[in-house]
Amino acid sequence: MTTINRQATPQDPQGPQGLHDDLHEIWGNPRGLKALTIVNHTTLGLRFMVTGMVFFLIGGILAMLVRTQLAMPDQDFMSPEIYNQVFTMHGTVMMFLFAIPMLEGLAIYMIPKMIGTRDLVCPRLTSLGYFCYLFGGIILTSSLILEMAPASGWFMYTPLSSSEYAPDLGSDFWLLGITFVEISALSAGVELVVSILRTRTQGMALHKMPLFAWYILAMALMIVVGFPPLILGSVLLELERAVGMPFFEVAGGGDPVLWQHLFWLFGHPEVYIIFLPAAGIVSTLIPVFAGRPIVGYGWVVFAIITTGFISFGLWVHHMFTVGIPQLAQAFFSAASMLVAVPTAIQVFVWLATLWLGKPKMKLPMLWIVGFLVIFVCGGLTGVMLALVPFNWQVHDTHFVVAHMHYVLVGGMFFPLMAGLYYWLPLFSGRMPSETIGKWGFWLTFIGFNATFLIMHWTGLLGMPRRVYTYDTGMGWDIYNLLSSVGGFIMSAGIAMVLIDIALHFRYGKPAKHNPWNADTLEWANSMPPSAYNYVSLPTIETRHPLWDNPDLPRTMAEGQHGLAVATHGRRELWGTDPLTGKLRETIHLPGNSWWPLFASLALAVVCISLLVRWYPLAGIAVIVAGVFLLRWSWENGAHPKAAPDAKVMPGDPPLHSRTMDGPGLWTMSVFLIANGSFFLSYLFGWFYLWTVSPEWSMPETSPLSLVVLVGAGIATIAGMGVMEKLVSGLRQQRDAGLAVGLYIASGLGALQVLLIGWVLYSANLAVTETAHDAVILVGLIYALFHGGLAAVLSLLQGLRVGYGYVGAHAPFEPAVVAQLWRFNVVTFWVLIGALAVLPRVIGG
Repeated sequence: MTTINRQATPQDPQGPQGLHDDLHEIWGNPRGLKALTIVNHTTLGLRFMVTGMVFFLIGGILAMLVRTQLAMPDQDFMSPEIYNQVFTMHGTVMMFLFAIPMLEGLAIYMIPKMIGTRDLVCPRLTSLGYFCYLFGGIILTSSLILEMAPASGWFMYTPLSSSEYAPDLGSDFWLLGITFVEISALSAGVELVVSILRTRTQGMALHKMPLFAWYILAMALMIVVGFPPLILGSVLLELERAVGMPFFEVAGGGDPVLWQHLFWLFGHPEVYIIFLPAAGIVSTLIPVFAGRPIVGYGWVVFAIITTGFISFGLWVHHMFTVGIPQLAQAFFSAASMLVAVPTAIQVFVWLATLWLGKPKMKLPMLWIVGFLVIFVCGGLTGVMLALVPFNWQVHDTHFVVAHMHYVLVGGMFFPLMAGLYYWLPLFSGRMPSETIGKWGFWLTFIGFNATFLIMHWTGLLGMPRRVYTYDTGMGWDIYNLLSSVGGFIMSAGIAMVLIDIALHFRYGKPAKHNPWNADTLEWANSMPPSAYNYVSLPTIETRHPLWDNPDLPRTMAEGQHGLAVATHGRRELWGTDPLTGKLRETIHLPGNSWWPLFASLALAVVCISLLVRWYPLAGIAVIVAGVFLLRWSWENGAHPKAAPDAKVMPGDPPLHSRTMDGPGLWTMSVFLIANGSFFLSYLFGWFYLWTVSPEWSMPETSPLSLVVLVGAGIATIAGMGVMEKLVSGLRQQRDAGLAVGLYIASGLGALQVLLIGWVLYSANLAVTETAHDAVILVGLIYALFHGGLAAVLSLLQGLRVGYGYVGAHAPFEPAVVAQLWRFNVVTFWVLIGALAVLPRVIGG
């Protein structure tokens, strides 16, 4: 990359424009085919949102097909088989392909702008996440075109989704497509957590960052912890369908209720994963249109954190009718009512802010008011459903469908529309149409309530969910007809919104700078924003930077703040302390790359190959994907493509690749939290089947060689010890013998893999006959993968020492790999205890 030699100064009138040009050369997006290499958060956030809107339209069309079928009794508009596919795909598309990716896309777009930085901390990870989302969504929705869509409900309960009752490929499309999409969600979750904690602009302490960032931080952490149980469940069910491992078959020692536990361990936190970002939009907009700071900032933060914690203790309230013990029902019923408290705190804060301010009823506020009305109603029916006797009466009726839509559509879609209209001038530099926008709102609001308010009554009259038709004598005729009319009115409202947005980009009135008189930092950008967001990064020590310093956008654009230099060709942003916002290092980011696209394409081939049972091709594609990912990781740290012209150092603070605490360490740590959630979900499944499954059988003698497993565990400990010694030396600026030590660690990892492989080979597991052996196989494969990964990454580090990318001058990468070794030691010894020691101690 060409070294650029120009620096802006307030005294040089040509400096600011020259600096703009230089930064654009470094950060600018390529066009044509090379646009597929873009890693910039602004572009990728827009891609997420546009793709999410396309999937939303697909899900909306499916919803209208459902309402057409149910509008009149004894309809034959769709056959039962097609109807089951349509309602399954409607829920799946809306939950997995629209709601979460759309909100993640908004967060990817907005968070760097709000916290005063130039990009997310792992931009290529964002690109990988987008392509995994796109390809996974295409794989899943293609099942509709092929008339092979899943038909077991968006929750895929076993045994309805098992081979016995769903022998076609529909369930496989769901399991593989959703798992692919989950990779995207996890990638974005990890990215957002690390970026919010480590790249806020200087001075923006944790208690001073925008509330929207708090909400997104909570959402991202919940994704990291909440999504792995569903990934595990999907893997187990696909193994059962493809190979015959009986994880959910009672006759083989499995239990279909295990799927429900794993699904709702993800599914109920997902409700709040969807709600929290939407509530963040509300908490951002209400102070702006009320013209005053939000009342009770600390109370809102408390409510956000509390909601995140409590949401993981509610999953069983979806399972009150499956026969769980009454004590458990009482506990989860109380927890389900308790979660209303932090939600109520937020509602009262919003109302108090409006009461004490001078609200302006602009178009975004109209959607906020609609949200408040609808979501409060949904919350009230939620408290009703938390009562076990009432839940028994209305479970699996249209009452639950109505409640779910009031909470999810009212709690997510209406704030999303408010945020869309609020930030539209930032996207485009133009103002939305108040007239067309109001028509869109009122049609949507009236249509929504006409559809789902009536559905509560239909449910109380006993209409079950998921029925494709009904007899005329049931008394549901007029209510279903009114609901269907309401659905089409709502569709007209959404169409009006889309027309408004389409016309807006061509005919919208040009917006002045910061048109809403907002207080948050994203409005210090140009409209639309540049690829690098800010020419210079300011010091922010207030929650309302643009209210307290209206001149800030000008001084930032003139380069009067930090990192206003482009003499090195690097993509730079600040790394700050996660609590205080104190400046710690200069983070340099890798640029545009083909590797995320290539890796995601290889993973797509893996999914398609598994779908059609071409297992040799799937194995080859896995290897190819691994090669692409390793090649991607090679361009990291001190590699010239990640740190061009690294001889030009920033001084104080140092480049992150020259420290021991770069963002890679944090990213690995957050990934390991997700990994730990997956592992704990696996242990939950092991002990659940052991204690609950009526046909669970434990052999009299364990098939696992405890001696060999202990030997593998000792090899893991030794490998970790080597890594710890090497990292300790690097902290003291010593790298003598670094490459040799890394090769030794790699060899110990390989030894662990060989020993686990021997245990697996000698165990003679009957994985298609008993769930016991099948669960053991999954655990050993998990250990094999992680041992192999540690060995490969350590070997890679040794090679990088030889190329000069790792050493005392660039020490942080071995510390990242050491994190994985520590995790492997803990999980492997826990695995030994759970699979090999406890069965010997307790017996079958």
